[in-house]
Amino acid sequence: MTEQYVLDLQEVDETQVAVVGGKGAHLGELSRIEGIRVPAGFCVTTEAFRRTVAEASSLDGQLDRLSRSAPDDREGIRTLSARIRRTIEEATVPEELAAAITNALGRHGAQEAYAVRSSATAEDLPTASFAGQQDTYLNVMGVTAVLQHVSRCWASLFTERAVAYRQRNGIDHRTVRMAVVVQRMVFPHAAGVLFTADPVTGNRKVASVDAGFGLGEALVSGLVNPDVFKVRDGEIVSKVIAAKQRAVHALPTGGTREVAVDAQRQEQPALTDAQAVRLAEVGRRIEAHFGRPQDIEWCLDDHGFQIVQSRPITTLFPVPESDDQENHVYVSVGHQQMMTDAMKPLGLSMWQLTAMAPMHAAGGRLFVDVARRLASPASRAGLLDLMGKGDPLVRDALETVLAQDGFVPSLPDAGPGGLPGRGASDPIETDPAVVTELIERSRTSIAALEHDIRSKTGPALFDFLLEAFEEHKRVLADPLSIQVIMAGMEATWWLNDQLQEWLGEKNAADTLTLSAPDNITSEMGLALLDVADVIRRHPDVVAFLEGVQDDGFLDELAKLTGGAEARDAIEAYLDRYGMRCVGEIDITRPRWRERPSTLVPVILDNVRLFEPGAAERRFEQGRRKARQKEQDVLARLRALPDGDRKADETQRMIHRVRTFVGYREYPKYGIIARYFVYKTALMEEAERLVQAGVLAEPEDSFYLTFQEFHAVARSHRVDHRLVQRRKDAFRSFERLTPPRVLTSDGEAVNGAYRRDDVPPGALTGLPVSAGTVEGRARVILDMAEADLEAGDILVTTFTDPSWSPLFVGIAGLVTEVGGQMTHGAVIAREYGLPTVVGVDRATRLIEDGRRIRVHGTDGYVELLS
Repeated sequence: MTEQYVLDLQEVDETQVAVVGGKGAHLGELSRIEGIRVPAGFCVTTEAFRRTVAEASSLDGQLDRLSRSAPDDREGIRTLSARIRRTIEEATVPEELAAAITNALGRHGAQEAYAVRSSATAEDLPTASFAGQQDTYLNVMGVTAVLQHVSRCWASLFTERAVAYRQRNGIDHRTVRMAVVVQRMVFPHAAGVLFTADPVTGNRKVASVDAGFGLGEALVSGLVNPDVFKVRDGEIVSKVIAAKQRAVHALPTGGTREVAVDAQRQEQPALTDAQAVRLAEVGRRIEAHFGRPQDIEWCLDDHGFQIVQSRPITTLFPVPESDDQENHVYVSVGHQQMMTDAMKPLGLSMWQLTAMAPMHAAGGRLFVDVARRLASPASRAGLLDLMGKGDPLVRDALETVLAQDGFVPSLPDAGPGGLPGRGASDPIETDPAVVTELIERSRTSIAALEHDIRSKTGPALFDFLLEAFEEHKRVLADPLSIQVIMAGMEATWWLNDQLQEWLGEKNAADTLTLSAPDNITSEMGLALLDVADVIRRHPDVVAFLEGVQDDGFLDELAKLTGGAEARDAIEAYLDRYGMRCVGEIDITRPRWRERPSTLVPVILDNVRLFEPGAAERRFEQGRRKARQKEQDVLARLRALPDGDRKADETQRMIHRVRTFVGYREYPKYGIIARYFVYKTALMEEAERLVQAGVLAEPEDSFYLTFQEFHAVARSHRVDHRLVQRRKDAFRSFERLTPPRVLTSDGEAVNGAYRRDDVPPGALTGLPVSAGTVEGRARVILDMAEADLEAGDILVTTFTDPSWSPLFVGIAGLVTEVGGQMTHGAVIAREYGLPTVVGVDRATRLIEDGRRIRVHGTDGYVELLS
């Protein structure tokens, strides 16, 4: 019987998490690596935990109550957790289990001191480290004390912080088991933590060593600041030696004590440079064994380094895989597309197959490698100019990488790949018919796609889609379309540059482009105001919509007085815009047509906040402001030296920008319209595979790449373990924040604003829509949960086109991501909303409900009382 309760560390490897928990499995695996010293010991298995708690009859009911607790009921969770811990600590340890632990202590030295350490089955995992969630007890002496502390470790599975962590990560309390590691105590001169990748920058080639005197507990508890050594390629590249006034030492009779460090030793390094380099080499050996960067706890005694823990670093952003040893510089696609959330594998692969540049996936996001373009002086200037126009933080991040000596080599030319440069566009006549023709071309192409895809199923569908993707890219690369987009953007830049130079006007184009024609995204927001006009007339419909909980409400709507008219208005809106949704570049995201209830809160806000006819009035008001601005600018220019020429040039550019700038939004609309056609066909195929017993549910297809989905359609076989691994990985990717720029060394670079014209305490960003507004900040991360009042300022992570229906009801906008010509900026200017984008951590630094002042002309946000 003893085998199932106790296993020596030498008997354990990393496959036995279910038996000995994450810490035990890692320590067992560590002890197998040649040249790595791990303190001897044994694991009390999860079976021992299960057997003991099974005999605690009151525990079942307590766990039931805990699982029903709301995550935000902190007081209830605290009370229940304490009760459960007490129940476990007071449970009688079965005789055969006590005997097995006693025998193991006899083998390792019954009179020795031990560390008794929790090892939960949901701990030190690749996707969730759970670091510090359960307890460790040091310098425990004697059989009785060890048994008592094993029970305490079991109970620590239900500390308040561990319970809250599991609830946040969606882990069922009943599925987690606790093993306990019992190891010979190390009495070190120094101890600390080694990260085999720099935890601040993410650089995989820089190891970071934190070191202090005595036991590592002094560092972990925050009692002292550690010495920090940075090691790269066998050399110390930087070090900071801290004043270490306190240390934790083991007592001869058991337990530990905090002691003062002698004054003359406080500023001495806890390690020599040679020791730090040697420790980094140990870390590299461990990292190579586990195949990913590690967070390692170490001790230094008379015989050298001992390793007492190693876990994966779960906070690093993954690096795109590369089949060469060259340096790469990756720019985030999500920051350009205004969608920085993690994407599922089907979404990633579909965007890769339909994009105009090669894209690399990492951490559920996409990146474009610009190293080759940065390497050539000629293409570098154009790339930095383009990046700076879009997002100055991306430009600054790239310049930071370029400043690193030798990382980007200098090459004579850029070669293939990378992003399309701005370049000089060919002349194009300022003719509205050009835009009309492009829109008609797009509609014709989508209609043909809808017609041709109807008869395709099985492998033939995937073959058809691969051909459709080529047409998709042909439409995207239409030279005339690119010319029109560039003409609108360049006219905008010209107006802003020249009018600032001639008249001292900042961002004059923001007003001159108000209510520009053919802007499909701004029309989408105004069209929802028209839907509200229909619904407003029918009180029964408004009351019904206020109680909508699910997506089947449209059928019910028709039964009400005025309901048929309301349903028809919503259906007509969905026919035109139903392919859109938040995060729409990920094909797996639910579209408005699939989840129409998403629009209901926005419709109700429009009913409440606006009078009938608001859409037409808003559009006319914008057009009138633009016209007045044009007349004002031209009159002031004519009063200048050489004023007639300046005024004539400006008038031509105003006409040009108003003709072309609205089209900037149409290609994205066309892409997403095509995406919805693809998705509809793919989901029908997924349903067929569910009916055939191949897939468990249609959404499992989201966790396959397009190529894998194609293979499943051919073979009618799927690897369900792969699907589950992808689901787990996606959950871990969701918690990561993607950097704007990422190097092949793993360094995450987000850039900084180099400005000294922002008031103290204000948040700096990029000005993209002129004006100043003060109001209540509404921090909204999910459009479906928007609850806005007139005059509110929307603060969110990013706004892709799907957010534009909210723009009609707000007074200003602040986002964490964005640039001058991203969709949110274009629509904010269209609606005349003072807007600042690219405000780092805006949704965390601005409290919901706080009054703020948005300086859309100068690019900063003031936090008011």
